[in-house]
Amino acid sequence: MSKVSIKLNSGDIAKLEKELERLNAIRFDAVLKKNLTQILNTARSDGTPVDSEELRKSSSMEGGEVGYTKEYAPHVEYGHRTRNGGFVQGQHFLKNNVDAQMPIYYKDLKEALKKG
Repeated sequence: MSKVSIKLNSGDIAKLEKELERLNAIRFDAVLKKNLTQILNTARSDGTPVDSEELRKSSSMEGGEVGYTKEYAPHVEYGHRTRNGGFVQGQHFLKNNVDAQMPIYYKDLKEALKKG
C-alpha cells in the first residue's frame, strides 16, 4: 500500500482556511474561537512571563485576535535595548503559545473539513 504525504506551507494553509470557510463558516468560526480561547488560556496560566502579573492580566481576545494590552508587551516579546547600550533578548512568549497551538488548530481544521 502506498503512502501519500502532503506538506503545507502558509499559502496552502490560507487556501485550506478559505475552502473550509466556504464549506461551513459556522464550524470554522467555532474552530477558530476554540483555538484562540486555548491560546488565551495558556497566556493566562503559564504561557506569559511573570514579574508583577500585569502583563499576564493584560492578555485579551477581541474578534479574531489574541494579544496583550500592556504597552511594554512588545519589548518583552521581541527584546529591547538598554540604556547602557546592551540588549535584552525577547522571550517570544506569544509566538511560543501560538506555535504550540498550531498542530491542534490544523487537526481541528481537518476534522471540521471532514465533517463538512
